[in-house]
Amino acid sequence: MASLVHRLARIIKHQWRGSGALPAGLRGPAMERLTARVSESEQRHTGQIRVCLEASLPMSYVWRDASPRERAVALFGKLGVWDTEHNNGVLIYLLLAERAIEVVADRALARVVPQDTWNALVARMRAKLAAGQFEQALNEAIEEVGKLLETHSPGIAVIGNELPDAPVVIRKAI
Repeated sequence: MASLVHRLARIIKHQWRGSGALPAGLRGPAMERLTARVSESEQRHTGQIRVCLEASLPMSYVWRDASPRERAVALFGKLGVWDTEHNNGVLIYLLLAERAIEVVADRALARVVPQDTWNALVARMRAKLAAGQFEQALNEAIEEVGKLLETHSPGIAVIGNELPDAPVVIRKAI
């Protein structure tokens, strides 16, 4: 019974957030600042950072009680973050309905940065998300990911910017 109640509560939460509207703190100038932060970071390493904001999970994910991590991994593929020249792309995924953040790193980076490091980064962001400090949480995530990329993927990308710097906002399931 508890599982059914949990599932119904989650469905209602995601249906309510399903309108796709971003919180006021993530509109206009905030999106421009996030874009600039990604661009600035990518000047210091060969990695690629992609920020993805999603209002709510697709109902197929909610109904089967899929985790935000599962959705982030799926979007990592759909957004082409896995397909960078040096296999060092990183997706920073924010699921607004659950105030959940996930970080997914490509093969080259995953080989040299332990999963515990990524988990710790995500854990640090949760308090800011719980307080509704979305931009601050994303800024810190971009900063920390950038530092890891500077350490493990130093240099300047020769082939240029492989992924857009602007956050992608998913309003409808893809």
